[in-house]
This record gives sequence, structure tokens and C-alpha cells, in this order.
Amino acid sequence: MRGRGPVVKPKNFKGTLRRLWAYFGSERKLLTVIFALILIGAALTLVGPYLIGVSVDAMSHPEQGVDFGLLKTMVLVLLLAYLIDAVFTFLQSWLMAGVSQRIVMRLRGALFAKLQKLPVAYFDTRPHGEMMSRLSNDIDNVSSTISQSTTQLMSGVIAIVGSLAMMLVLSPTLTLASLVTVPILFVLTRTITKKTSVLFKNQQIQLGKLNGHIEETISGLQVVKAFNHEEKAIAEFERVNAELCEVGLKAQIRSGFLMPLLNVINNIGFAAVALVGGILAVRGDITVGVIASFLSYSRQFVRPLNDLANIFNILQSGVAGAERVFEVIDEEEEPFDSEGAVELLHPKGHVVFEQVSFGYRPDVPILNNVSFDSAQGSSTALVGPTGAGKTTIVNLLTRFYDVTGGRILIDGRDIREYTRDSLRRTFGIVLQDTYLFSGTIKENIKYGRPDATDAEVEAAAAMANADVFINRLPAKYETLLSENGGNLSQGQRQLLAISRVILAKPSILILDEATSSIDTRTELHIQDALLKVMQNRTSFIIAHRLNTIRDADTIMVIDHGEIVEKGAHDSLIGQQGVYYRMFYNQFKNIEGAV
Repeated sequence: MRGRGPVVKPKNFKGTLRRLWAYFGSERKLLTVIFALILIGAALTLVGPYLIGVSVDAMSHPEQGVDFGLLKTMVLVLLLAYLIDAVFTFLQSWLMAGVSQRIVMRLRGALFAKLQKLPVAYFDTRPHGEMMSRLSNDIDNVSSTISQSTTQLMSGVIAIVGSLAMMLVLSPTLTLASLVTVPILFVLTRTITKKTSVLFKNQQIQLGKLNGHIEETISGLQVVKAFNHEEKAIAEFERVNAELCEVGLKAQIRSGFLMPLLNVINNIGFAAVALVGGILAVRGDITVGVIASFLSYSRQFVRPLNDLANIFNILQSGVAGAERVFEVIDEEEEPFDSEGAVELLHPKGHVVFEQVSFGYRPDVPILNNVSFDSAQGSSTALVGPTGAGKTTIVNLLTRFYDVTGGRILIDGRDIREYTRDSLRRTFGIVLQDTYLFSGTIKENIKYGRPDATDAEVEAAAAMANADVFINRLPAKYETLLSENGGNLSQGQRQLLAISRVILAKPSILILDEATSSIDTRTELHIQDALLKVMQNRTSFIIAHRLNTIRDADTIMVIDHGEIVEKGAHDSLIGQQGVYYRMFYNQFKNIEGAV
């Protein structure tokens, strides 16, 4: 346990171990080779103490005094045995490192592939840091466990069995004397590790709290500084850090008792062997060389017993990490395409909602019997207060979520009857919180259509009015972006996202507050570009800035999951209802806005 941090016990040790074994695959043959190397190395290690005993006896020959010929032979054989053992140990470590890395590569690949197949709802309910922890920390834990514990466990078991056998051959009486301390070792190890495991679990919890606080503070550093919360953030960090220090100190101190106590008990065992061996030697039952060999074998027997507790904790920690990975792999994926699902080829973009109901939680409905018909090539704007259900409509349309009641039709067919891939290729989406990947500007624009030419990329950027700032950059379209385009302004990132959608040439366009992060001047240029893009395309626009959707064919006012008003801008203004009040409140200081 020492030096490795918290040990978290898996819920199903045997079951997880069996699943992990399945990932060994073709590596099992190589494990046989590694086991053979360990077996040969262990045999050479067991030969060493015997040769030492013969060498000791060679120095006390009853007639010659010292048998130099035998002593020289034993020393040479001993050096050769240790040299071969060193070579075999290097080979087994080298081979095992390759085995562990290839297994972990497959496991990491399986986890990452699984993440691509999970529904959006899974990520909406879990912290991203938790996913990163499973991809990095937990899998690294599995890697170190496979590379260390496997060989240590094999060699430890062989050393214990082999040493015990040699001890029995040399002297059953001395063997009984040395085994007296084994039950004490077992009880002591079990007692201490049982108590410290609780402390280490608490340490893991506190460590998670500290990491969460650090991640939040760094991610929201601008907000922390803007509201002068630096001192409060430091105080909270110090509080959690102090709690972690306290529980960690208790865990380390109590676990630190184990090795000194084990050493004391081992030394008592060696003293018992020396005492009994001395008596037997005086009586002439055994030689001094046998006692020397026996002491070496008893050390080889006890050392693996001491290490087994540490190996078991390492194994538990690694299996617990594998279990956390398998928990994600076992999560329910996005539903498979229905039997007989067809490709959505040449979509026209006629969208119909028929009595659609939905709730992210069964007891909290978001949409209630929503129905509307958006004709091919029409533009539909969704407005309403935050949380009314506007984005939910888009999420259902793209099948990020499936309806719980009613149905959604595209070109006269339920969207669940289309393959999910072909359905999503139909849409081009610009979200309020856009995301850019590390890479060049050109690569980010081509994300929507990787086979596009450079000329098409530049044309899309020009239509979105993004080429103005791109051409001012030293490397232009080859400019490297940092994580999420951190070296660009929010407005510039949004322009690239719009360029990406324009290049994809979707049949249905979805703009979720697409211009909310863009200044008014830039917005005017983008509106003209978007009008061109939306021509002959079915478009859905979610907006709080109502001046951006005045030209929409249909404006739907959503409130509490229902469509409370629907119509064109002038018609809704004439009704002087909810939309009129929203528009008036937003533009009451601008003369002639209505």
C-alpha cells in the first residue's frame, strides 16, 4: 500500500478479473513464455542458497580444512546462476511490459469507441472530468497492475512453494521452527490492511473533492477574478486540502506500522531458526552449511509473504480501475436502428411534429403534445423563455433523444425508421456554445465535409464573412488553433462554426442562438449570408434576439413545453399577444422597431 495512494476495492473482484482476462487474447501464449522464464529464474534463485551452503561446508572440510577446488567450482556456478537469472528477469520484464501496454491499448480503444456510441443523455448527466479520469487514471492503474502484479504474483508463489520444498528437504525440524511466525504474519497483515482500507477510501473521496475544486476554479478563472473570489477559492482549497492531508496522514501512518512489525516478526523467526539450528549442529544432526542455506531459503520464503499484501492491494486497485472502465463499456448505447431502417437519401426537408411529448426525466415533462408542420424550404423560428423547450425540440429532431410520445416525420416518414447516420447527415447545426478542435482553421471548417477542396473551404468562409479575419492571420487558413479555439474570440469561433455548416451543405439547417456571441456589426453581415444559406433549405432558428428572426416564415412561441402562438412576425405583432409583449419589451426604446 505504501507509495501507491488509496486502495479502492472492486465490487466484483472475480467477475472483473475474468473480463479483464478476456482482453489478453493472443497475449496468453506470450504469458506462457513469461511464466517459463519466471519458472527458470525461480529455479536458479532456489539453487543459490543450496550452493552457498555447500560453499560454507567446503570451508570446514574434516580432513583438508578448506576444499579450495570445490569452493572455486561452487563460486563459479553461483555467479553463473545469478547472471542467467538476471538475464531471464530482464527478458520477462521486457516481454511483460509489451503485454501490458498492448492489453491497455485495446482496453483504452474499447472505452473510447464506447464513448462514441453512448447517447447524449449519458454525457449530460456526468462530469467530463469523470470520463477523463476513467480514460487516463483508471486505465493507467490497470496498466501498472498488469505489468507489476502479474509477474510478482507468479514469481512470489513459485518462490514460496520452492523455498518451502527445499526447507523440508534440508531439515523438517528447522522448517517447523520457521513456520511458527507465519500465522502471526497473516493475522497482522489482515488486521492492519482491513483498517487502513477504510482510511484510503476516505482519502480517495477527499482527493476527488480537491480535484473537482481545482478543475472548477481553473475552468472558471475569469469568473473567479471578475467577482473577486480569489481569496474564497484559496480558502476553500485550503479547507479541502487540509481534510485530505489529515485523512492521508492517518492512512499512511497506520499502514506504515505494517513493515516494521513484519520485520520484527521476521527477525524473531530468524532467531528461532538460528537457535534450533545451532542446537542441531552441536548435536551433529546438520552442518553449518545447511543452516546457512536454510536461513537464505527462509528469507526467500518470508519475503514473498510480506509482499503478498502489497501485491494484493495493487491487484485490487487495478481491478477496481478496470471495473470503472467496464461500467462505462456496459452502459446502454444509443438504440440500434430499427429493423428495416432505410437510408434517408435526397432529403427534401419536410418536417412534421405530431403530438410530440418528452421529458428528460419521466416525472418532469418538457414538451406536451407539440404539433407543427414545417414545409420544405421554410424557415421556422422558435422563441420563448429559457427552459421553455426550444432546444429540446431540436434535440428530438436530430435524435439526440427519442420522443416519449407522438412522432416526428421527415419527408412523410417517422425519423426512427431512418438509419441514424443518414438522418444526422441531413442536418447542419450551429450551437450557441460552439466547439473547435485542435488543428488548423482549414481542418476545422472541413470537419463537416472532409473531402472538400481548399477552394470550397474558402468559399464557405467567405459566405460566413469569416475570411475577413482569417486572411489577417499570419498563416491564414493554416493557423493552428489551441483547445476549443482559445486563441480566437468567441465571435470568430462562431464564424468558423457557421463556415463549417455552410461547407456541409445540409438539407435542414439548425441555428441555436448562432449569432448570440457576435457583435451587431458582424451580425448584420452574417444575416445576409445565412439568408443565402437558408434558401431552399428547411431552417429552424432558436433566438432570443428577436430582430434576427423577423423574416422567418413561421415564428413559434414556446412556453412551458407548449406552442402558445404561431405565425409570421407581422401577424403575431397584430395579435398583440405573448410575442408582441416580448418584442415590445426588447425594443421599446427603439423608435419604429415594430
